[in-house]
Amino acid sequence: MIRARGLTKSYRTRAGTIEAVRGVDIDVAAGEVVGFLGPNGAGKTTTQRMLTTLLAPTSGEATVAGHDLRENPVQVRRHIGYVPQGGSTTPDAQVGEELVDHGRLCGLSSAESKLRGRRLISELDLDGTWERATQTLSGGQRRRLDIALGLINQPPLLFMDEPTAGLDPQARANLWRHIRRLRDDRGVTVFLTTHYLDEADALCDRILVIDHGEIVAHGTPEALKHEVSGDAVSLSLRDREDMAAAGAVLSAMPRAVLARAEGHALEFSLPDAGEALPELFAALDQAGVALAGIEVRRPTLDDVFLSLTGRALRDDPVNTPS
Repeated sequence: MIRARGLTKSYRTRAGTIEAVRGVDIDVAAGEVVGFLGPNGAGKTTTQRMLTTLLAPTSGEATVAGHDLRENPVQVRRHIGYVPQGGSTTPDAQVGEELVDHGRLCGLSSAESKLRGRRLISELDLDGTWERATQTLSGGQRRRLDIALGLINQPPLLFMDEPTAGLDPQARANLWRHIRRLRDDRGVTVFLTTHYLDEADALCDRILVIDHGEIVAHGTPEALKHEVSGDAVSLSLRDREDMAAAGAVLSAMPRAVLARAEGHALEFSLPDAGEALPELFAALDQAGVALAGIEVRRPTLDDVFLSLTGRALRDDPVNTPS
């Protein structure tokens, strides 16, 4: 559904040339929900704007929804939907008017636009809103209306920019359900950016991580957590004098990475800790180290981001357009 090779985007400023995107390769298969993540200023918004024909690439090539991005941008636009972060509705316009007008802009007749619009209103749990002004809708209803607008042309590929930004937890969970249904019931491929790592974990079949304009990791959420971070393990020792012996045991374990040793506690990462702990316990016992407690925490996508980029997902940009 998306195949990009060597996409770049650079900007000329008084201070020189800024490379916002540096040779990005992307593959998205039909029917996937793919999350495109990165710290602020990493290049994700610029990349998404190129894929949706809103920005011309400086170099590189891409095929989006079966059409060449450079040679046939009009066909690309006809075969994708786009849900912008800030929404696209007029506050005093009626919901039905927005849907029909958007359908007409996509080349549909008024009758077909109305038919599709009413069907989408029902599918997205917006019954009773057709004649309401968009400004009277709740935040969650407005985001579902934005999705309806993006689907009015029945695209096989939907781009979503921060789909749940600003929503309360209940509205976010409700919108997640609708996004899953786009894939499961309609077969729509979804390419989304988000700043919520729990959202990416819950929704996405695969994740692409971009930093400083380059893809630095890709894979399923579980694979990334397993390969990049490992499990976080904390050992509490009964005797502080055993710290040196415990540290030596950890150093002998090839996949253990010590993060902190302070007081009576050692913290380290260890892939597949559940399988490795019996060996660790035996080695500690042989070294005469007595444990007071142990805690094992499965890695999160926050751990992945810190490991890959050294920054949290919402950290400030580093002089790079997003």
